[in-house]
Amino acid sequence: MSDVTQETTAARFGTELRTAGGRVFLHLLISTLVVSVLNYTVWFAVTFWVYLETRSVFATGMIAGIFLVATASTGIWFGSLVDAHHKKTIMQVSALVSGVFYAVGLTLSLVLPDAAFRDPASPWLWVFVVVLMIGVIAGNLRTIALPTLVTLLITPAHRDRANGLVGTTTGVAFLLTSVISGVLVARNGMLGVLLLALGLILLALIHLAPVRVPETRVVPAAGSEEAATTGRVDLRGTLRLIRGVPGLGALIVFSCLNNFLGGAFMALMDAYGLSLVPVQTWGLLWGVLSTGVIIGGLAVARTGLGTNPVRLLLVINLVLWTVTMAFPLRSSVVLLAAGMYVYMLLIPYAEAAEQTILQKVVPYQRQGRVFGFAQSVEQAASPITAFLIGPLTQFAFIPFMTDGWGARTFGGWFGTGADRGIALVFVLTGVVGAVLTLAALGSRYYRQLAHRYREPAGATG
Repeated sequence: MSDVTQETTAARFGTELRTAGGRVFLHLLISTLVVSVLNYTVWFAVTFWVYLETRSVFATGMIAGIFLVATASTGIWFGSLVDAHHKKTIMQVSALVSGVFYAVGLTLSLVLPDAAFRDPASPWLWVFVVVLMIGVIAGNLRTIALPTLVTLLITPAHRDRANGLVGTTTGVAFLLTSVISGVLVARNGMLGVLLLALGLILLALIHLAPVRVPETRVVPAAGSEEAATTGRVDLRGTLRLIRGVPGLGALIVFSCLNNFLGGAFMALMDAYGLSLVPVQTWGLLWGVLSTGVIIGGLAVARTGLGTNPVRLLLVINLVLWTVTMAFPLRSSVVLLAAGMYVYMLLIPYAEAAEQTILQKVVPYQRQGRVFGFAQSVEQAASPITAFLIGPLTQFAFIPFMTDGWGARTFGGWFGTGADRGIALVFVLTGVVGAVLTLAALGSRYYRQLAHRYREPAGATG
């Protein structure tokens, strides 16, 4: 696309954002930013705090696993709720449920002794973690609802750019979260985190209350299949729709396998980073890294995704896995920061590409269920990784690179110690991910989905 064409399209997108639908979309983005900050803050903070209290990689792996199991098991149900109810109502209920569980967590933190949280085997520690993670998971309702609202409020020609703004919002949330969570945990543990979360929830509920979302298509026609399945999960109908779009099932399976490998990041990244720098520095570093998501999202809003977002998605994945192989080769926070910054810059393109593909090929009435189904399936493999990778790293890879065969054989150039055991897991994960992506690029499923995306829009809205 030429620079002149990009300028013209970007200007038209700016004009659309000033329409009634565009202004509603921007209000939803602001609301999502506020709620994302509070949810990410709780999630980051509880992971930091548990590691600092227990010094257990196993414990941080379990937290990642709890999050991923809950995400995988609720996505299909959440998707059916999004399709069956007004999207604004779903977003408000999501925030309210999070607030209730954070209030319970605050109560537990005030009444239980500090010693209850220092042993990774303490039942009260895991009750506290699960309560907070339920609050975080409730926020996934918004994750499913927001891309369907992009379909409702934004014209097809500009949806990729709107998805880029959603990515920018995620980046801003991560930036604020990383700084806030690290500082608050270092200062007074989880108390300040939970007080801030409850205050932000109240602010988000008040802000969104007067916003009117024109959801004229939320009620299906009487006697239609949608009317018959409203309020139900209807997994069979969702699977039938996915099978009816050539290559769509393969895309979801590819994302599932990607997330199987990506579970290693959730389980080990904080432990790896905290082995290199103090918690305050780690939190501030993630604040800087999150500017990559902001810049990447703004770049998507400026340039769009081109005519073949399917290919773009796979190429970006190949680059991301190459980065995953490269940054752990030396025990260096500089290499880690450089690799993660590239990762953050490209993630908005990958996320926007997947959302734009689904918004184009899936009818609006089913988008909540398909987005929810995709979330469940894509995350289904990650809990296996998260639950296995913590113990496997703690009891196999760390000894292997501390005083085992790996340390004796190639520890001279790769390094030895606990952090190098974690680094080896990252390198192996990157190799497998790159091979998987190359196979996907050469498959017929890629060609089928790319062809389907280029067809004229039908009933997708």
